[in-house]
Amino acid sequence: MYTSTLFVSLYFYILVLMNDEKTVLDVCCGPRGMWFDKNDSRALYLDKRKETHVDHFPCGIKTITIDPDEVGDFTDINYPDNSFYHVVFDPPHIKRNKLGHITKKYGNLQDGWQDMIRQGFKECFRVLKPNGTLVFKWSEVQFPVKEILKLTDKKPLYGHKSGKRMNTHWICFIK
Repeated sequence: MYTSTLFVSLYFYILVLMNDEKTVLDVCCGPRGMWFDKNDSRALYLDKRKETHVDHFPCGIKTITIDPDEVGDFTDINYPDNSFYHVVFDPPHIKRNKLGHITKKYGNLQDGWQDMIRQGFKECFRVLKPNGTLVFKWSEVQFPVKEILKLTDKKPLYGHKSGKRMNTHWICFIK
């Protein structure tokens, strides 16, 4: 028992040392579309997918590359409590079985997605340091943001609508 506890503690200590400069966690980075610097050294990019898609359109070829620093699931983040100062949570927001260009890029919701988002919020807040910030992004193409915010008991600090139709919501929380 003592040996396994010591091993786990040492493992997490090494993770913290290795990622000491990683103060930001993007838990479902996808193709890193919102990032000004897609390789920002302060950020750790996590996604459950590591894949490339090549789509052919009349206007040309578009390649989607999802290449996280670590493959992992935002519902079970493999970091200790209070690890990051800032967490970015931009989960899939479309429920669709067909894999089109958008769902290849951002993923799609499956049955039970409400529990997945609920658990994602819990994990994001768990790995967030006290007084750290969580930025949540949601496009309400199919599901209104007010319904999504019911999936967490945390109170948002502020938010902003963007996009041509004002469907995308950026919402900030503080722990």
